[in-house]
Amino acid sequence: MFLGEYQHSLDAKGRITIPAKFRESLGDRFIATKGLDNCIFLYPLAEWRQIEEKLKKLPLTRADVRAFVRFFFAGASELELDKQGRTVLPPNLRDYAQIEKDIVIIGVGTRIEIWAADSWVNYAKEAEASYEDIAEKMVDLGI
Repeated sequence: MFLGEYQHSLDAKGRITIPAKFRESLGDRFIATKGLDNCIFLYPLAEWRQIEEKLKKLPLTRADVRAFVRFFFAGASELELDKQGRTVLPPNLRDYAQIEKDIVIIGVGTRIEIWAADSWVNYAKEAEASYEDIAEKMVDLGI
């Protein structure tokens, strides 16, 4: 399980360092793709395979399903860590997430999210304002 928030920076070669606490669970090879809210999702290979299986079961006759699956898979790349725990973020993913230098890496249960630092700050401020309302709705859903 991935938990926590870490501040990092993109280096001149487009690399980021994955926090040491995440490396073992993530594995040496993993999948990066365009996430929701303009961040990048990282998935361990086993988790990615489970997502693939779920997406295969969706009805391809629906235009919204086809669009989501295309977007999700077209933006995906298999990445690997070097001996220092770094990986190169592909330019298409950096552009999507508007990452230039400073990033925030967060653990979100079964995945890792990578955010441009300013985007994360803005998102967190907005989410914090409605945190209690969201919590109440989740309780109503039985979560």
